[in-house]
Amino acid sequence: MIYRSTRSKITASPCQAILAGIAPDGGLYLPEEFSFPGFCAEETVKKDFYGIAADVLFALFPEFSRREVEEMVRKAYSGKFQTEDVAPTVKVGEDYVLELFRGPTCAFKDVALSILPHLLSKSRGKLGVTDQIVILTATSGDTGKAALEGFCDVEGTKILVFYPHGGVSRVQRAQMVTQRGSNTFVSAIRGNFDDAQTGVKNIFTSFAEKNTMAGTGARLSSANSINIGRLAPQIVYYFKAYGDLLREGRIAWGDKVDFVVPTGNFGNILAGYFARLLGLPVGKLVCASNANNVLTDFIRSGTYDKRRPFYQTTSPSMDILVSSNLERLLFLLSEGDDGAVAQWMKELNTDGVYTVPENLLAKLKETFTAYCLSDGEASSVLGKVYKETGYLCDPHTAVAMGAALEYKEKEGTENPVVVLSTASPFKFSRPVLEAIGEDAEGDEFDLLRRLARVSGLEIPKSLAELEELPERHSGVIAKEAMPDFVLEKIK
Repeated sequence: MIYRSTRSKITASPCQAILAGIAPDGGLYLPEEFSFPGFCAEETVKKDFYGIAADVLFALFPEFSRREVEEMVRKAYSGKFQTEDVAPTVKVGEDYVLELFRGPTCAFKDVALSILPHLLSKSRGKLGVTDQIVILTATSGDTGKAALEGFCDVEGTKILVFYPHGGVSRVQRAQMVTQRGSNTFVSAIRGNFDDAQTGVKNIFTSFAEKNTMAGTGARLSSANSINIGRLAPQIVYYFKAYGDLLREGRIAWGDKVDFVVPTGNFGNILAGYFARLLGLPVGKLVCASNANNVLTDFIRSGTYDKRRPFYQTTSPSMDILVSSNLERLLFLLSEGDDGAVAQWMKELNTDGVYTVPENLLAKLKETFTAYCLSDGEASSVLGKVYKETGYLCDPHTAVAMGAALEYKEKEGTENPVVVLSTASPFKFSRPVLEAIGEDAEGDEFDLLRRLARVSGLEIPKSLAELEELPERHSGVIAKEAMPDFVLEKIK
């Protein structure tokens, strides 16, 4: 199995791709071809979450033995999630909701970031690397805590997380700034998520060019979905949802299922496309955006234009204008034209805009469609769903539910529709309370308790205890100071 960069002919083994996180040219790693001998999608969907995860990861990362993969899966997930079923599929009205927030940080990132430290550690051993692995991560809210929790006190690693100051919910901030662990470091930056993400990417590139890490006994890697080791585990839950519908008798093998995904950095929805390439009968992938609707515009027009206002919304994990993983899709749809991809990324960086050819856009629309909702529209959907079904969701999921309604109304589908639910409603108690017509005034932790009383749901333990934990990482720095922060913590 060979992985290659989206921007050049640079190649890597699976373990090298996982360990590096990003290619030296700034590109993202992808399998050279999506052909996996021995992998059978029809057999994989019949298994439980653990079996599906082992099948998918063994197919993508064959440098590991089957036994090693099964051991990593068991260590990553066994006893770590709130429910025995890591990713339950729940019927809500006419559609289904795939609940991806049952992990230790109450967000979908837990599914991938629970196993990424094991993949990195195992890759480090396979390659005979003795350097300390320094994980750099930018977060719009959820990735940061999930990564911090996953890598906390993992031998041979340090993890540094950057988040936009004032750009995450109070609960999300509390999750990060109270993080324990001698190898964990967190800083807010003065800027938005795109500034944090660009800063992390620039550190990788400039440090490589200047040989900055030489002599430090450390090397950089990433826990963002730019790392293929972080993206691959997200493929698993598409198979899991399909298998759940099979077991329920809602579908037979071969029937297509549409998935609606609240989307920011494009990793979660891209995992659905990878599942399709692996043989899962995926129908449409519906990209759901908030007011930062750069992806909606791109999927409809073929022009990606980040030169637009940036909005802070009630679904902050989607407050993104530069969706990194879209680069991987462009590479696949252009049939591996790394020169074209490199040029588009250069234009995005220098001009803030690029346009893909009509034939590529046509290919894109064969699988993808897109809708966007304002905060008000998402709030209305959240309240309506709760009133009519009793199901309580968070604002990101509400965006996806609203997109699902629009998709079915405007495009029509005979396929079952699965909405990916990416966070617990308790992480966003204020907008959730407002949406269901309840008093939302007061301290955010008081609102957690109020939401529990109103809904009859239990506050997840990991959120309930945050209020009493001391802050350990309360710094705020300029985005230009990120490289110095990294070097300081490495030394």
